[in-house]
Amino acid sequence: MTDARNILIVGGGLNGPALALALTQAGHSVTLIDALPAPVRTETDFDGRSYALALASSRLLSQIGVWARLEQHAQPMTEIKVSDGSAGRGAAPLFLHFEDSDLDEGPMGYMVEDRYLRRALCDAMAEVPGLTQISGRRVVAQAADATSITLTLDDATQISGALLVGADGRQSGTASRAGIKRTGWDYGQTALVCAVAHDLPHHGVAHQFFMPPGPLAILPLPGNRSSIVWSETHAEAARIEALDDPAYLAALRPRFGDFLGDIALAGRRFSYPLQLSLANSYYGERLVLVGDAAHGLHPIAGQGLNAGLRDIASLAEVLTDAARRGEDPSSPLVLARYQQWRRFDTTSLAVATDGFNKLFSNDNPVLRAARDIGLGLTNALPGLRRSFVREAAGLTGDVPKLLQGRPL
Repeated sequence: MTDARNILIVGGGLNGPALALALTQAGHSVTLIDALPAPVRTETDFDGRSYALALASSRLLSQIGVWARLEQHAQPMTEIKVSDGSAGRGAAPLFLHFEDSDLDEGPMGYMVEDRYLRRALCDAMAEVPGLTQISGRRVVAQAADATSITLTLDDATQISGALLVGADGRQSGTASRAGIKRTGWDYGQTALVCAVAHDLPHHGVAHQFFMPPGPLAILPLPGNRSSIVWSETHAEAARIEALDDPAYLAALRPRFGDFLGDIALAGRRFSYPLQLSLANSYYGERLVLVGDAAHGLHPIAGQGLNAGLRDIASLAEVLTDAARRGEDPSSPLVLARYQQWRRFDTTSLAVATDGFNKLFSNDNPVLRAARDIGLGLTNALPGLRRSFVREAAGLTGDVPKLLQGRPL
């Protein structure tokens, strides 16, 4: 018989390591399989990628021993400004303004560079007993039976466990090998991602600027730097991505504006097509999905990683509670509890981000007037504004223990 607490995780990005830490600290035996070699995960050069972490996500990272390694590199977001407008014409006069004073618990969230978050996760995993890491190996087959699930790696090695967790992204091999289909569509937009250095301080203010082709997020990083997530139509994004750095900056400047002074690229440039992608089921026979393997969302609210960490907190709690009650954590009844906990939340978030993108990514004058009035009215109602801040910080709904800052 396979030990019911023996869990295999496929995917070494961010969600997989976070789950591995949460589960091993709760008494499970975990094997994490990562297709990338370990040195790639721990590179220290800044490449431009960063993440917006909600306050609740920072609490989870604190509970699993990561936040203390990361906090000195985190930039608190003290304000968020949401406005409508267009390149070269600036923002509309009515806008939505959130401040950290709207939240009693602390900053609404933090910006963290990819290099620091990955390194903190790797360092924490290296210190946890009961956690086995296999790097540089791909899973090529999986087979479940009454007592276990067995993975075959690309070097013919076979590994068995009681439960398999797919944390392997939107193109999840775990899900496809299990026959789990996906629902979704292409947004007709591509996200251009980079970081910029600027002359003036940002004071911790994050900006979400809605333009007809798609939203532009300007997110504060430590120092006079900001992370940029900039959406354009596929054709326009391809044209801009093909430009050299000076021409790329020339395309960004009228969209960015001059409120932070002149800008210069810091790190590399990235781009990726924007799609909605939801798994039709979050679990199968002896397997379960988390993060982008379960749900790929539009980045309009910066909630992708936070939604994944909410999965992590929920799944770790469900599996640990089941094991303590003497249940088999891999049973369909247990995995259905996880799906019930997470599916409504992620589907609601997908619908909300999809609706916001459709509402704002156009230049219809009637819709523009209506949405600008809506932003202004929301900003004038402190109670409603406060509820939005708490939602963005991950503090509303049935919040798992780890996101509350409590141990399992």
